[in-house]
Amino acid sequence: MGKTALPYHAGLSSEQRANHQRRFLSEDGIIVVATIAFGMGIDKPDVRFVAHLSLPKSIEAYYQETGRAGRDGMPANAWMSFGMQDMVLQRQMVQNSEGAEQYKRVSIQKLNRLLGYCDLATCRRQSLLAYFGETLSTPCGNCDNCLTPPETWDGLQATQKALSTVYRTGQRFGVSYLVNILLGKADSRITQNQHDTLSTFGIGGDLSAKEWQGVFRQLLAMNLLEVHGEHGSLQLTELCRPYLKGEQPIELRKLRVSKKAAKGAKKKNSGTLSTADMPQYEKLREVRAELAKQQSVPAYMICHDATLESLASVRPQTLDELSTISGFGEVKIEKNGAAFIAVLEPKSEAEKQLSDTELESLGLLNKGFTVEDIANKRGLKATTIMSHLAQAIELNACELNSVVALSEDEIETITQQAIALDSLAQHALKPLFEHFEAQYDYGTLKCVLANMAAQS
Repeated sequence: MGKTALPYHAGLSSEQRANHQRRFLSEDGIIVVATIAFGMGIDKPDVRFVAHLSLPKSIEAYYQETGRAGRDGMPANAWMSFGMQDMVLQRQMVQNSEGAEQYKRVSIQKLNRLLGYCDLATCRRQSLLAYFGETLSTPCGNCDNCLTPPETWDGLQATQKALSTVYRTGQRFGVSYLVNILLGKADSRITQNQHDTLSTFGIGGDLSAKEWQGVFRQLLAMNLLEVHGEHGSLQLTELCRPYLKGEQPIELRKLRVSKKAAKGAKKKNSGTLSTADMPQYEKLREVRAELAKQQSVPAYMICHDATLESLASVRPQTLDELSTISGFGEVKIEKNGAAFIAVLEPKSEAEKQLSDTELESLGLLNKGFTVEDIANKRGLKATTIMSHLAQAIELNACELNSVVALSEDEIETITQQAIALDSLAQHALKPLFEHFEAQYDYGTLKCVLANMAAQS
């Protein structure tokens, strides 16, 4: 929402393409929706995200295209969405081309390697580097498989059902038709071909249509099936025999279900910025964009993203302090330094002393969320959120009554008993908890003690 997206394709005039390319190079936050040819030879180091909405032709192509992101050494993401139709289309393009048979075989092999990479269950970076003869000794810890390891399952029976259906239908039909047979959907075409009488009709009810499509995609990637003809009909290969006979085990990757807000998932910024630093970073980006516009240069020529992150984190308050930031020499300080300094706010005591996770909870509280709301939103226990906010109360970063639902009399009663038990000096909540016979939970008591510490 609120982003500028520009097209770049052969249907535009040369003037439009040149203008869109110029804006992409010189402005911040521009999204270009284009064919893969866009970007060839364009030196833009601060691309943070490359998305593929269809399948590339090979691992080499994928590596080259995703390599347009993060050329400045800062973190960047590559994301790809593909489906069965992409696989079928790519294979048909190769098979229907006028190239020599050897070229077609090599192209199909490269496509199969890419499909294998897509359905990989281990670290993608290790696999990608290994393909080009390089070694990464440990998993990268950053790809989707490292962050959310995929589950696998014993797919032998499903493989036998799929391969058998291909065989019994005469190897003349595409994936959608075969899936309908497995699910027992007797449409007019299936009935006309009398395929509703096959032994495999309706035997695949244990999987959904999407799951069966995933099975066929993986069997194609493993080269147990291949695509033939203009309509994408599937045919068996020699490699499928031991699986069809049940003589060889096969592990398939479980379909990963996308969730809008997966439990425990945490948003990450582009680098190492804390939650409190992000608003400063955004202000600095606006300043950089304005300076780039005034000087008619690309934004990265003013300074790189890494420099902005350092500014947002350190927050220098004078031009002398600005000289300690990597990327700011004398010329840039003299030319642009004052504009950046003007929007940098000094860090509060809370920002200096609270951890990133404590600051995140405090930020949500300041936006009007209750403790329960924050706990649900962050996927944490309410007691954990109370501990975060107790730290903030002690630093006078928030008020006690914005965290706990206690009357003034209750706060006074707890405070007096805490003094009697010397709870602050003893760093002990249990005696106070037991005195009130569990009337108040530990989180509430911790916040009251934090309020006492703030006032002492």
